Amino acid sequence: MKKFIIPIMVVAIIIALYEQVTAQKNVYVMVVAIVVFMMGMMHLSAKIPSKNQDKEDENV
Repeated sequence: MKKFIIPIMVVAIIIALYEQVTAQKNVYVMVVAIVVFMMGMMHLSAKIPSKNQDKEDENV
């Protein structure tokens, strides 16, 4: 799954940066690219455990 999400995020950022440089900026393309990037970051960061997870497990 990670092999699928990371390239999509890279493409979304490249598209967003390209739209930023063009003379006629399309806001909708920028918004979609940012949303795709943020959704990818959510999926990737959901797999990273919390720092406090060990402390919470000890208290239980």
